Amino acid sequence: MDPILQRYATRATPRYTSYPTAPHFQKGFTQTRYREWLDKLDRNDPISLYLHVPFCRQMCWYCGCNMKLASKYDPVANYAKTLRKEVVLTAEALPDRMKISHLHWGGGTPTALNPDDLEALMAEVHEWWDFTPDAEVAIESDPRTLTAEMAARIGAMGFTRASFGVQEFDLRVQKAINRVQPPEMVRKSVDQLRGGGVAGINFDLIYGLPFQTVGSIVETVKLSAAMRPDRVALFGYAHVPWMAKNQRMIDEDSLPKAAERAAQAAAAAEALVAEGYVAIGLDHFALPGDALTVAAGNGTLRRNFQGYTTDQAKTMVGMGATSIGRTPSGYVQNIAETGAWSRAVEEGRLPVAKGLPFVGEDLLRGDVIERLMCDGYVDADAIGARHGAAAGWWEAALPQLQEMAVDGLLTLRGGRVAMTEKGRPLVRLAAAAFDTYLQDSTARHSVAV
Repeated sequence: MDPILQRYATRATPRYTSYPTAPHFQKGFTQTRYREWLDKLDRNDPISLYLHVPFCRQMCWYCGCNMKLASKYDPVANYAKTLRKEVVLTAEALPDRMKISHLHWGGGTPTALNPDDLEALMAEVHEWWDFTPDAEVAIESDPRTLTAEMAARIGAMGFTRASFGVQEFDLRVQKAINRVQPPEMVRKSVDQLRGGGVAGINFDLIYGLPFQTVGSIVETVKLSAAMRPDRVALFGYAHVPWMAKNQRMIDEDSLPKAAERAAQAAAAAEALVAEGYVAIGLDHFALPGDALTVAAGNGTLRRNFQGYTTDQAKTMVGMGATSIGRTPSGYVQNIAETGAWSRAVEEGRLPVAKGLPFVGEDLLRGDVIERLMCDGYVDADAIGARHGAAAGWWEAALPQLQEMAVDGLLTLRGGRVAMTEKGRPLVRLAAAAFDTYLQDSTARHSVAV
């Protein structure tokens, strides 16, 4: 591994799916304030919806999400009933019957719901909102538990995209992360969904897993590409056992070292491009002609808690335990513990727990970070001018940017920052130069590569 890249690769930094990032959200945020934020939305602007289902039918040891193991269905059924009530509470808090441009079901595993409960929830959404003609309606799934009936019903409900956590096809790696799913199982699920009318298929792949090698991740890319998913996300495994207790089941001695992780990331990216995929932002890949590729080409690519997206909505409304939303006024996050979340909804309260209003240069810095993360390039002065900031407002970022420029990771001309091909995997570190919250933060983050 290049010694310069090795020096940077182990530096911890946020993933920048938001700015300010989630560790800075403040406790004690009230539903009254959230209702005020929702009430003043422009009723003519489409919004996005995110619905969170924290349940999974099987535990994956690598997972860092807020999830609950659903050994019985009763808790899942009760959750679905409460989520329907939150849908109504939220819709009633909005200024009008608004349009949805994107809807995303995440988790956990949303298909841990049975088809009838999922259909009832989607019917409730349609009862309160209209969809734009080109709306994307997406759901995350698990090929180990997806049934033929659920795949058919997903298509009938109008879902346009489904995502799978493939991660890695090597059996030794799968056993080490407690997620055994051979390629044939994944292909069957893909075929069932496409047969049901779901045109868009996303795969998630992970490097840096226990016992993983360059050879195994490249073979996984080839097996995945043979199924021709429209989009592939290539993530680095974040080992955070202090947050995700299930990760303590993974033997740390089996994890690849920094140089091995970087080699896996580079080899997987190269293999995806060789298979005909276009590199998008930091870690996404899409087929030529896909809407994500088009957005990356014309400068309209966005980044949010689901990763890279074509979603242009100014507002994302989150529902379900621990879900995160964003309005033009700031971020809001729901109660994480499902019991407390449920009690709040049953009492008729929007179940918010944390929030963060935008203040000072938050929106300006967020725009700069997003463009850098999406385009690999940003003109800080030009964005500053749109926000009414004086030229050179960004100069506190210079020391970190200059260090990376000296090492050939980016070019720096005035306020214009452009990642080099060598520095592209380290774009999060360049983005961190503009993060004024980071220096006083006690949050722990994953490594850069």
